[in-house]
Amino acid sequence: MKRLFDIVFSGVMLLLFSPLFLLIALAVIVDSRGGIFFGQIRVGKNDVPFRMWKFRTMRPQSEQSGQLTVGSSDRRITRVGYFLRKLKVDELPQLWNVFKGDMSVVGPRPEVPRYVALYTAEQRRVLSIRPGITDYASLKYFSESDLLATSANPEQTYINEIMPAKLKLNLEYVSNSSLLEDVRIIVLTGLRVLGVGKDSSK
Repeated sequence: MKRLFDIVFSGVMLLLFSPLFLLIALAVIVDSRGGIFFGQIRVGKNDVPFRMWKFRTMRPQSEQSGQLTVGSSDRRITRVGYFLRKLKVDELPQLWNVFKGDMSVVGPRPEVPRYVALYTAEQRRVLSIRPGITDYASLKYFSESDLLATSANPEQTYINEIMPAKLKLNLEYVSNSSLLEDVRIIVLTGLRVLGVGKDSSK
C-alpha cells in the first residue's frame, strides 16, 4: 500500500507541479551559470546508494567546500536559490526519486555516505526502509541550516547533536510507521511550508 501510495502521489504531484518546474528551471538558468538540477549521492534502503535530485540553489563546485549548508547567508547560495530553499521547493525534483522507487514520500531523510559511516548498529536500522522527502526530523529541524549558522563548528554540532537527535526520531518512525501516519506527516509538512505551526516532531 505504501509503494502504491508513493507512485500515485508522486505521479499526480509531478503533473500538477510541471508548470512550476518550468518556471523554476528558467529562474535558475537566468540567475547563475550551471545546470538546473543538482544531484547528490545519498544512501538508501539496504545501504544502496542513489542520486537524489534537487533544483540547484548553489554555485557550481560549492560542495567541495562542505556538504552542510550553514544559514541563509551562506555565500555559496544563489539569489534564486535563497528563495527556493526558503520555500522548500528546491526539494520538488525528489518526487521523481519517489516515482522511480529510490525514495518514499515519507521516510527518514537520506544521508550522504560520509555521515552514514558514523551510524551505530542501532542507528543503521533507518536503512531498513526507503528514505523519504519528509519525516518527523524534517518537521523538528525545519530551519536546520539557520541553527547550524549559530555554531562555532557546524559540522561537529551536526554530527554530535543534530544527527543523533534526528536519527532517534527516524527510529521512532521505523517502529511505528503506517499509511495514516504518513498522511499526517505530509499534512504537517505542508502546513510548515506555508508558515503555519511551529517546529515539532509530533
